[in-house]
Amino acid sequence: MTKVKICGLFREADIAVINREKPDYVGFVFAKSSRQVDFATAKKLAAQVDPGILKVGVFVNGEHSLIKRLADEHVIDLIQLHGGEDNDYIAILKRSVHLPLIKAIKVQPGTDLRGLDYDVDYYLLDGPVPGSGEAFDWTMISKLAKPYFLAGGINCANLEQALAVGCYGIDVSSGVETDKVKDEKKIATLVRRVKMKKGRFGIHGGQYIPETLMEELHKIDAAYEHYKNDPEFNRELKKLLDEYAGRPSLLYYAKKMTEDLKGPKIYLKREDLNHTGSHKINNVLGQVLLAKKMGKTRVIAETGAGQHGVATATAAALLDMECEIYMGKEDTDRQILNVYRMELLGAKVIQVTSGTMTLKDAVNETLRVWTGRIDDTFYVLGSVMGPHPYPAMVRDFQAVISKEARQQILEAENKLPSAVYACVGGGSNAMGMFYNFINDENVKLVGCEAAGKGVDTPYTAATINTGSLGVFHGMKSYFCQDEYGQIAPVYSISAGLDYPGIGPEHAYLNDIKRASYLPVTDDEAVHAFEYIAKVEGIICAIESAHAVAQIIKDAPKYSPDDIIICCLSGRGDKDVAAIARYKGVEIYE
Repeated sequence: MTKVKICGLFREADIAVINREKPDYVGFVFAKSSRQVDFATAKKLAAQVDPGILKVGVFVNGEHSLIKRLADEHVIDLIQLHGGEDNDYIAILKRSVHLPLIKAIKVQPGTDLRGLDYDVDYYLLDGPVPGSGEAFDWTMISKLAKPYFLAGGINCANLEQALAVGCYGIDVSSGVETDKVKDEKKIATLVRRVKMKKGRFGIHGGQYIPETLMEELHKIDAAYEHYKNDPEFNRELKKLLDEYAGRPSLLYYAKKMTEDLKGPKIYLKREDLNHTGSHKINNVLGQVLLAKKMGKTRVIAETGAGQHGVATATAAALLDMECEIYMGKEDTDRQILNVYRMELLGAKVIQVTSGTMTLKDAVNETLRVWTGRIDDTFYVLGSVMGPHPYPAMVRDFQAVISKEARQQILEAENKLPSAVYACVGGGSNAMGMFYNFINDENVKLVGCEAAGKGVDTPYTAATINTGSLGVFHGMKSYFCQDEYGQIAPVYSISAGLDYPGIGPEHAYLNDIKRASYLPVTDDEAVHAFEYIAKVEGIICAIESAHAVAQIIKDAPKYSPDDIIICCLSGRGDKDVAAIARYKGVEIYE
């Protein structure tokens, strides 16, 4: 992944955004410049920078004694030479200072980059006037003998072109400034766009998958990259979403909840009203249509609560595809109604009896089956998880939720919400609800995890609150693990949230503190399930009830001027019998 260096820090006010967004490097300029800092200022700022961010000192023919002092006192981790320093200067410097060196090269017409022969670790290719924000012709760059940073005129508008050059890292200063001071929003936007490129979300994501599937993943990635920009594909998908799935879904003002909770105005994004009864149809229509474009004739999928399985079976029936759904025995027992719905739609439901017989085991089995038959088969993954490109692809298909909600709330209230809430397992409805609000820094993003019987017990599925970094199901993210690093059994009353991990983009949003993830117990979710039914006349999915429960707890923290939106990810028909039994009422489907 391309590294990011934010150069020219000179204000304490910029440290908070730097520590939150975590670029790989920051730069302190010790040469004459509007961004120049002295030793004392640099030391004070450097002490506040996150230890994981490397600090670069930028010098123009700098005095060796100053550079050595900065290195000895750990103010800087790398040295960037921006003047006329030659190999003799570098040799002398290396005798007293043992830090990696970057040599800046001013690139202008006629510059011979192939002849560079400085005894340094990196080059930095800059425009003819460093610090001016003026770019040079990037097509001049030939293959260099050392890794290099690209600088000069890089900003959010030309970021894609800069990354396409193939540099080790980008160096940005004026491109993230407004009126010659660092702009928090520009820094956040640029860093996130780089770190969320090609399957990586900070340190999370990737493709940790058997070699037998790697070529197929590349084909899916290439097909998706092509069709997501194809006008005909998008017209077909929009028609299916609008005319078949019933989009746009309603943004409903929950007047009685608002009055009863005596806090903010509460709106509900009604994904439960979609065809098949949940948000899952948004993603499934996109993936099955993509599978058909790729020439596949068979789709397979995992499911927990059954909603993704029902949606996949529905799309397969509509688009004339063979369909198999893998579901843990624990989940087939508690979601028998959805099992019959899938079979009614023509799908074959395979009961998984390995492991804990829940969602993670269904994913394991689906991946195993897919490995043995990829020629005609497309795996329709149900959440923002798994190997790249699935987390980004599922997010993009689900982002219609927040795209609509953002427009709808502006039309209804003429302002953005104070917060949006969604339940989180793997995290597809939450990512769909969050995505188009991520750059609205004043909108809180709140994910509600399944705490089961409590995060202080073994009977929980609250990954962010109890998990640790690991690799599973083709991705790096946070997972519930035992003391030996093995995936731990998890528990929740909700089959749809009963998963031991979380999607990599959620893990990244947690790392940069852009979103918060709060635990909700079974008892709290069941109370919310009953509450919203009695107060608003809506029987929502037990998964969605986790978000409702958190809003009930949080409402007193808000004022009547605040607005919050809750994503009701699905309807609760499937859960009525199970919740009744949980409450001691003997009722069976």
